[in-house]
Amino acid sequence: MCGIAGLVMHDGTTPPIEILDRFARALGHRGPDGEGKHLAGPVGMVMTRLAIIDLMTGDQPIYDPGGVALIANAEIYNYVELRTQLSDVAFTTQSDCEPPLHLYRRNGLSFADDLRGMYAIAIHDPAEGRLILARDPFGIKPLYYVEKPDLFAFASEPSALIAAGLVEAIEDPEHRDELLQLQFTCGRNTIYKNISRVLPGETLEIRGARIVSRHQRSALPLPDSTEISQDTALERFNDALIDSVEKHQRSDVPYGLFLSGGTDSATMLALLARHSDHPVQTFTAGFSERGVHDERSHARQLAKSVGAEHHEVEFTEEDFWSLLPQIAGCMDDPAADYAILPTWKLAREAAQELKVVLSGEGGDELFAGYGRYRSILRPFWQGGRAIRPRGIFDRLRVLKHENNAWRDGIVSAEATATIPGRTKLQIAQATDVADWLPNDLLTKLDRCLMSHGLEGRTPLLDQVVADAVFSLPDHFKVQNGQGKWILRQWLAENFAASRPFEKKRGFTVPVGEWMGRHSDRLGELVAKDPAVAAVCHPSRIKALYSSTKKRARFAGWALLFYALWHRRNIRNLPADGDTFECLSSH
Repeated sequence: MCGIAGLVMHDGTTPPIEILDRFARALGHRGPDGEGKHLAGPVGMVMTRLAIIDLMTGDQPIYDPGGVALIANAEIYNYVELRTQLSDVAFTTQSDCEPPLHLYRRNGLSFADDLRGMYAIAIHDPAEGRLILARDPFGIKPLYYVEKPDLFAFASEPSALIAAGLVEAIEDPEHRDELLQLQFTCGRNTIYKNISRVLPGETLEIRGARIVSRHQRSALPLPDSTEISQDTALERFNDALIDSVEKHQRSDVPYGLFLSGGTDSATMLALLARHSDHPVQTFTAGFSERGVHDERSHARQLAKSVGAEHHEVEFTEEDFWSLLPQIAGCMDDPAADYAILPTWKLAREAAQELKVVLSGEGGDELFAGYGRYRSILRPFWQGGRAIRPRGIFDRLRVLKHENNAWRDGIVSAEATATIPGRTKLQIAQATDVADWLPNDLLTKLDRCLMSHGLEGRTPLLDQVVADAVFSLPDHFKVQNGQGKWILRQWLAENFAASRPFEKKRGFTVPVGEWMGRHSDRLGELVAKDPAVAAVCHPSRIKALYSSTKKRARFAGWALLFYALWHRRNIRNLPADGDTFECLSSH
């Protein structure tokens, strides 16, 4: 994995080397193992490398004989197969990122259609006078850009574009409201004015510092109404799952697994243990709060059953107050998800021993694990409802200006997902795959891990797995009030110790309890924060932190996260000190 960045000058001049240096410094945490630069005509590119495959000769940029240059934040899992297909090519490295360069020579802008993996790729073709940017279909790897009259720039993180001096950290009020109500932002536009996302699966062509074409590759297959038996569905799923996990194990450095004890990570554990020649290293998070349920004991049992080398990491109340400013600060593309807390600390611990961890991210989206999916299948008189019908702050009377414009992004994603032949469940899944997955869950995973120079791999988010399960009839996903039916059935047959059909509560981050113990002080400090005071009624904020109601507590968390995020990423203040110290210094 790496950090990548670059720019194209509209007037044809050579990009300033000091801007590339600023990019490299800003992205150093993503790639502590090396740095490479490319300058040719009006284009400059830089990458910081985290060496995973081809440790000796895999430095970037990679060039072809014609002078085309590639930099990539990527793991291409089918690179072995692609090298075989490109048998007439004289490869100069063993890097998994070299095949895309030669595929570009052969297939032009459709080069990414043959790639299987997670990637954000930049290719400069001086002879054609163009820069190409491509992002993987699920949006596992991030990529952002700025388009200005005098230049076009891109980077792995918005903060790098800001640190390079190419754009100011100015908040977009519309997307700020979206963040507060939804806990993430949707679509192409980020919370920053003038910083955009390359969408998942998108390939951009840039000429003269202007985007001239876009090509989109979907992560999900088209609807398929072909009847299929249970045995056939399980067989196809089994084959796809094994193939994906085997390819995700391609690495020249050791790897481990984030094990929650749930069905998704249990599936990863079963396959890793079966196909690894050494004990799997597993990492599980838990919480010290009494009365809070977590899955540590179950995860410990699962790890023991396969002989894994198990590590448990406790996230305490002290951690919450001391680490939250750093954690919120690292989420430069903000996602106010509780799960950033244990993920960040798990990554810090795992990075002391490893460079790569696998996780079960994507299982709920592909296999219909969320309760909201089951609600969608019910008629409205039985509790059925639309996707995210209300925001975090709806009817709490805390925001100064409330409207439903924050739902525009979700409505747009749902409209795009609604294609002939898809069921209501598949539309809901596709909507989440378009926005919730890349802009919340995968952003969380990327920033929390890359803050510690750790690569995250997600075998369930594989084109082969998606092709095998997404278009299955709804009853293969939801049965007897439970989601993920086909995954649970596979576990029952292959890893019975996981007890897949038992109801799991999962772990709960006790943020509400922690905030409630300091409700008066916390409410006063958050209410005085200038960013929060600009959008909320200060007199109504304090009640959120003393309330025992779930929605009020979650709203309080959203404001606390927002205050610390804004302080670091908009006002550029340091994340030194604990939460109270940071909130006290404006």
